[in-house]
Amino acid sequence: MKIACWSGPRNISTAMMYSFANRADCGAVDEPFYAAYLAMTGRVHPMGEEILASQPTDPEAVIAALTGANPGGLPHVYHKHMAQHMLPRIRRDWIGGMKHILLIRHPARVVASFSAKYENPELAEIGFTQQAELYDQLLAEGHAPVVLDSADVRADPEGTLRALCDALGLDWDPAMLHWPAGPKAEDGIWAAHWYNAVHGSTGFAGAEGPMPVLEGAGKALAEAALPSYERLAPLRLRA
Repeated sequence: MKIACWSGPRNISTAMMYSFANRADCGAVDEPFYAAYLAMTGRVHPMGEEILASQPTDPEAVIAALTGANPGGLPHVYHKHMAQHMLPRIRRDWIGGMKHILLIRHPARVVASFSAKYENPELAEIGFTQQAELYDQLLAEGHAPVVLDSADVRADPEGTLRALCDALGLDWDPAMLHWPAGPKAEDGIWAAHWYNAVHGSTGFAGAEGPMPVLEGAGKALAEAALPSYERLAPLRLRA
């Protein structure tokens, strides 16, 4: 089974990747279109040169790898994607053969966290509109993506992940609840900038606290993303 998880930044996307990679039967791939996205957009990101050197910049090469054999010959593979990396110029006719997860998080939380590490983000860089577009495409093609809210995973990791495995047709494995601290073999090279908090974890963090209060550009950005989030939130998986 190939599982494609489409998230935005500053979600629990890396923890989810670690969760699946900790299964003995599942490999993981970290943001395979990142270098292609940077090359095609010219955006300047932390560690950008290192990222461009670490991955194929041709999306066709990325697609060939994703649709080929699973890493290590394992039965399953988990592809951690950033939805904003799937630019309109990248063809999508290959995604139908996979199981899909749309991992969502309230935009106020995303904007508050992302803005602390990346200056002046734009709507196109936080993945919400792209997630809604992917949902519409998959539904139109007869697929049923699973919508998963990170708040539900953090509030009840076992119950929510059990429900997710059931929805995917995957046997439950309690190894998904914990992983060793520190860097992982599946990490992208950008982990040195972005993953310091999750490298200190051995499982999912507890339930989130109060919603952050945003002002100015951050507030406007969260409000612009909110309609896409509110479209998907009622569809989220329940434990």
